[in-house]
Amino acid sequence: MNISKILGIILLLAGVVLAYQGIMTFQNSTASAEILGVELTASDEGGQMTSFIYLGLAVFSGIGGIYLLGQKS
Repeated sequence: MNISKILGIILLLAGVVLAYQGIMTFQNSTASAEILGVELTASDEGGQMTSFIYLGLAVFSGIGGIYLLGQKS
């Protein structure tokens, strides 16, 4: 196993971890409550932006990992 295959696996795993972190950050950045029949929602704009950055990095890591694993030795 050469170094590009190992790096590809690491990038794929990093992509999965970053995607999970991005999804969890996005879910935690919004909240809603119902008071007297009125639903109130609040969102954290900074948290949502951070989650999109995580998801973007996950996509690039995944593409890089697939590219490195798809190369012929």
